[in-house]
Amino acid sequence: MIASLESLLRPLLRVLDAEDAHRLAIAALRLPHLGTPAADDSRLRVRVLGLDFPNPVGMSAGFDKHAEVAGALLRLGFGFVEVGTVTPKPQSGNPRPRVFRLPNDRAVINRLGFNSEGAEPVLARLAARGVRPGIVGVNIGANKESADRVADYVRMVESFAPVASYVTVNISSPNTPGLRGLQEAKTFDDLVARIFEARGRLPGKAASTPVLIKIAPDLTLAELDDIIGAARRRRVDGMIVANTTVRRPAGLRDASIAREAGGFSGRPLFALATRMLAEAYIRVEGAFPLIGSGGIDSGAAAVAKIRAGACLIQLYSALVFEGLRLVGEIKSELARALARGGHSSIEPLIGTEAAALTGQTWPK
Repeated sequence: MIASLESLLRPLLRVLDAEDAHRLAIAALRLPHLGTPAADDSRLRVRVLGLDFPNPVGMSAGFDKHAEVAGALLRLGFGFVEVGTVTPKPQSGNPRPRVFRLPNDRAVINRLGFNSEGAEPVLARLAARGVRPGIVGVNIGANKESADRVADYVRMVESFAPVASYVTVNISSPNTPGLRGLQEAKTFDDLVARIFEARGRLPGKAASTPVLIKIAPDLTLAELDDIIGAARRRRVDGMIVANTTVRRPAGLRDASIAREAGGFSGRPLFALATRMLAEAYIRVEGAFPLIGSGGIDSGAAAVAKIRAGACLIQLYSALVFEGLRLVGEIKSELARALARGGHSSIEPLIGTEAAALTGQTWPK
């Protein structure tokens, strides 16, 4: 049903404002009877973070900001869904327009600024899921006007660890002034220490809910060294590489739109985000798993991301242009890649090209 509905809506979605089109997509996903996807190839199963993923293809944070349609997305074939970014208190984010499509570049610019209903309604929706199957992570942020952003993150981990499959600490959005400063060495170390101390005080299983850090693709290698060094010392459970970029890749065709302020995502981000992933993989040395995000718009791109060091992948921007059929296409290509190599899982592919990538010229 959803494939037919999507094909009918696609012409309308293209002419609507990007944010209005997004809300229409959310409304469509809230309809009943979305159907059940075909069972995933067993070779696509991934055991990581203490969780069993039916396949490694996840919906990135940013699509289901308020945890409205996580179940629907899982039924459409995603191996996991990350909702959010959620902030402690409600906030409206930046003024509209704040999302811009670059159709000729298959890219998106957003300066949403953590628009969020706040923690309370999202907590209620996730609690209502109860023991329903499926892996749903929560991406958390700090309020723009907060006097103590580290305290915001601590409080959000305390709130969501009991109801989430995992929690992602988003300190890499470029759309909240000063937020990326939390990636600086001393501040980052303090942030991670306080978060994990707080998680350790939680009762029962919540004390071991995986906590991941989402980093920017714009870090210098020295900054990456500091972050990964601290993450390893503090026993971070995993890392997502990477968020949107403040850079504008060379050769963009929609040059006038590219001048809009905000985080840039989509196909042209792939080279930079994948290089940062490979650099992280070499430095992590297997201490914790990496999730690859940024520019994945095909099965080949997904395979390349895994070869660069990812054990799971996330996408969002490509769905704006390719639609939900892309999820099935990526899973099919992953299965074919495994068959060609005679592999029974993606594990033998992880990081096989990381070292070679780090020796190449830095992407522009």
